[in-house]
Amino acid sequence: MSNHFTGLKLGPPLEDPRLDLTDLYAFQAPADPARTVLILNCNTFAQAADFHPDAVYRINIDNDGDAETDVALSFVFSQSQGGRQRATAYLAAGPEARSAEAVGKQIITDAEVSFGPKPNIVKAGPYTFFAGLRSDAFFVDFEGILKLFDHEGGRNFTSHPKLGDKSPWTGQDRLAKENVFSMALELPTSVLGAKPEVRIWGRCSLHRDGQLIHTDRDGHPTVASFFNTDETKEEYNRTEPVHDRQRFLEQFVHVLGHTGNYTREEAIAAIDAEKLLPDMMSYDPSKPAGYPNGRTLTDHVVAHRLAFISKGEIPPDGLKPHPDLLQDFPYLGTPHPG
Repeated sequence: MSNHFTGLKLGPPLEDPRLDLTDLYAFQAPADPARTVLILNCNTFAQAADFHPDAVYRINIDNDGDAETDVALSFVFSQSQGGRQRATAYLAAGPEARSAEAVGKQIITDAEVSFGPKPNIVKAGPYTFFAGLRSDAFFVDFEGILKLFDHEGGRNFTSHPKLGDKSPWTGQDRLAKENVFSMALELPTSVLGAKPEVRIWGRCSLHRDGQLIHTDRDGHPTVASFFNTDETKEEYNRTEPVHDRQRFLEQFVHVLGHTGNYTREEAIAAIDAEKLLPDMMSYDPSKPAGYPNGRTLTDHVVAHRLAFISKGEIPPDGLKPHPDLLQDFPYLGTPHPG
């Protein structure tokens, strides 16, 4: 999966779907290349009815290459009442952005969350915002993935893929009719401070028992379950990217040795070429977006990752992007019924 089900046993963190970040996207606005669209999704299969009112959903931007947050976009939500919920967005820059709390200037205040087919789009100054239920743009032949890897015992998808004469692919997209909860923000690219690129990662944290605990994070797609077993998932979700290389490089090298017969030297070279650690998605807005430069809604990130971990041995699955994407903001398709 992209970043779906990043808790234990391929479940959501803390067994709460609202805390499960699923996808992070960054691309130029189609109608204005001087603007950037950032989308952070959560709540796999929209299993829960709303956003978590005690959570801080965050998009972090590092614009000077030190793996620390220089610009933070935080989203918080009210308690749901009578089928309604409101969202507030904050923008922080500089040292203040490194606080895990929702800090900085309010750029969107009490926006109505959309639970139906029509998106409530809010504009405030240079910012365009949406929060609510949408069709999930991620596509994957999940049954084929399960055939490829021995995922039992919390291994997730870190074992040697079972490649045989018969293709594992079913041709079925598990998420073709699924929904997700989305936070979408379109803003001037200049706000990001790209010189010329930035590195972006998502975070979900939860206020609980007087503390703010980190429950999930999302940088490069398809990292959580392809490089972490259940033994390291929760620690990985809590860790800041600045510590990734020291803590997780050898683990990633070990996994690539299993999945693609990489030597240690080959694995480190591949990780560095992919800019995989620290786990922050690179985005140069002066170049066309498309993973691994940012990520668009049509990028086949599963095919990219499977080719990467197997050193090109796993064949493409033949899936195509979802046909319900919109041409205009918030770009994600209309929610599926039910």
